[in-house]
Formats: sequence, C-alpha cells, structure tokens
Amino acid sequence: MGPTVRHDRAMTPLATEVLGRLTRVYGAARDPERARAMAAYMRDLFPFLGVQSPAQRVLSREVLAGLPRPTEDDLRDVAEACWALPEREYQYFACGLLRRHARVCSAGFLETARFLVVTKPWWDTVDALAAHLVGTLVSEHPELASTMDEWAVDRDMWLVRTAILHQLRYKERTDTGRLFGYCTRQAGHTDFFVRKAIGWALREYAKTDPAAVRAFVSAHRLAPLSAREALKNL
Repeated sequence: MGPTVRHDRAMTPLATEVLGRLTRVYGAARDPERARAMAAYMRDLFPFLGVQSPAQRVLSREVLAGLPRPTEDDLRDVAEACWALPEREYQYFACGLLRRHARVCSAGFLETARFLVVTKPWWDTVDALAAHLVGTLVSEHPELASTMDEWAVDRDMWLVRTAILHQLRYKERTDTGRLFGYCTRQAGHTDFFVRKAIGWALREYAKTDPAAVRAFVSAHRLAPLSAREALKNL
C-alpha cells in the first residue's frame, strides 16, 4: 500500500507524481551499510535508506525536474505522504520542498506544520520546519503570532522549541518581546532541546543586537547551557 494523507480527498495529481518519482529515485539509491550508520547517529529512532545529504540534493532535483510549481494542496499532500513513509530521507525531502515553497501557503497551513512538528519529532526535522516553514508562515501571516504564544507554553516540548526558534531568520524584524518572553517563560524547562533552543535563538539574535542579548542574559536566570550558547560569539 502506498503512502496516505490525513484528509479524505485523494492526493493531487502533482503530489502523486512527486511521490511516485521520489520513492523510485530514492529507493534505487538505497545503501544498507550507510543506512545503519545514519540510523545509529540518530540514536536508531528512525530507519534510513542510507542516502547522504549531498546525494539527497542531487536526487531531489531529479525528482522535481520539469514539474510545475506546487500549490498549497500539493505541498500538504507531499509532506503528509512523506511523513507516512518509514525512512527519514523522505521527511528530509518534504522539509526541503516546504522550505522552497513556504510562501505559497496560507495561514491555514500552520495546522499541517503542527502535525509535522509533533509527528516523528526530532531536532533534524523540527528545526527545519521551525525556521523555514513556521517562521515564514508567521512572517507572511502576522496573525499567527498568537498561535506561537500558545505553542511557547505547550506541554509538547517540540512545539515549545518551534515557537522559540521560529524567528531564527528574522534578524532586525525579530519581535524581541516575544523572543525574550518565550525564553523567560521556559528558562527553567527541564529538557535539553528546549534549553538549547533558548541559547540558539538568543545567539542568532545577538548577531543583530548583541547589547540586547547581553543585557537579557545578565538580567535573567537562564540554565547554564542556554546562557553559554547565547553568549558563545560575544
């Protein structure tokens, strides 16, 4: 049985074509020995085909060659179908496709983004989705910032991490009230990935306003990991 999607309608014709090409092209490049090593590096959380990043980029271009620009429905169907496939490279393909075409999506696509963040979650997909999909959606549709406020205090640590990291590429457009507010509220979080996200988000914003980050870290009691990461380049 082929991959499925979460809604009742059939996959779009373009999504069907992409998935057919993708499984054929990626599948032909399977390398069991590399797959074992890649899975071990990711703590054996996911199976892999054994296709390393440089080869993935080449093969992805082959998969998409000659195809039209995807619509929002195409992107949703491809992403959800890739998430239904077992091997991690398929989720990487979806992340790359969403990164390139995030601006095609309406505000409603945030529901799909949420599903992708909390399903098969680990830093490798969550970080890509946070910075390049969710961040773009919130930038293009500012009303979604209130949803980030909700995610920032959610019980799911991956939604918290996504909210903290979604402004990673905003630079001078960063809403510092939200960035510093999220970091303050989650400063005592017990999970490594949230503490690391706080430090990473602050370190990235420090490239734009180092004085503000220095002052924030001085004035707040952050976990040592968060503070160290925030000040790493200062």
